[in-house]
Amino acid sequence: MNKPVLFLTLLVSFLFFSCEKVIELVPEDQPPKLVVDGTIESGQPPVVFLTRSLNFFNKLTPEMLSASFVRNANITVSDGLRTIKLREYPVPVTAGVVYLYTIDSANPAGIMLGGFGKTYTLKIEAEGQAYEAVTTIPSLTKTSDSIWWKPAPNNPDTNRVVVFARVSDPSGKGNYIRYYTARNDSAYYPGLNSVFDDEIVDGITYEIQVFRGQDRNQEFDNDEFGFFRRGDRVKVKLTNIDRATYDFWRTWEQNQSNVGNPFSVPIKVLGNINNNALGLWGGYAAQELKIDIPR
Repeated sequence: MNKPVLFLTLLVSFLFFSCEKVIELVPEDQPPKLVVDGTIESGQPPVVFLTRSLNFFNKLTPEMLSASFVRNANITVSDGLRTIKLREYPVPVTAGVVYLYTIDSANPAGIMLGGFGKTYTLKIEAEGQAYEAVTTIPSLTKTSDSIWWKPAPNNPDTNRVVVFARVSDPSGKGNYIRYYTARNDSAYYPGLNSVFDDEIVDGITYEIQVFRGQDRNQEFDNDEFGFFRRGDRVKVKLTNIDRATYDFWRTWEQNQSNVGNPFSVPIKVLGNINNNALGLWGGYAAQELKIDIPR
């Protein structure tokens, strides 16, 4: 390389590096939005939690979480024939008190339990705004006829077992499910990937492993992921859901799995509440199965 060309190359390189600029990104605070966590399950009353959204970079405290609950809202649920008003209840928890809305158990006329094949409209009036969402509890068409266990394959811990289920999908695409498991006296927890469509399994009966549900408030334990243990009493809840409920949980779980990954593609969680609110009003047609795993 001759001297003029070498000098020009060095000059351009110097200018390129000397023009670097440090950019500081300051996240913009967003005004809080209403967050709806509403469910109605077959044979169960509607339950609704209302909170306000918090900014992503907020440092969370128990006091902040407690203050995020929306109080004194006017909430109604209609099944097309009857409309009931939900009542607010305080529920003590370890970190303080949470508030939920459900049926008024002292008012027999206000009792409503979820039914197969019914559509439910949720209406909310809170803090001067009105919101609405619609969900359907499907008919219980995609079901399991049995569950069983096997020793965990290729695992030195002989107390670990895996659980399987046989599931039958009706003919015709558009059958969506979400599953949960409970172990001994625990609550039901959804699987890490808990929702499925029937694009591949339409109209067939198949066997599938049921991974143990994950309590997302606890630290993830990779060594125990998916396993049950000898001596466990296992319950599996299989729920049929509509497309909107499936889309919410599908995108929510994809979003959760991408947190902390700088190379992931941003995923927008698809809710079904109008007026720019966040969250889900979801209906669930539930089937429960149980198995005792011997010691």
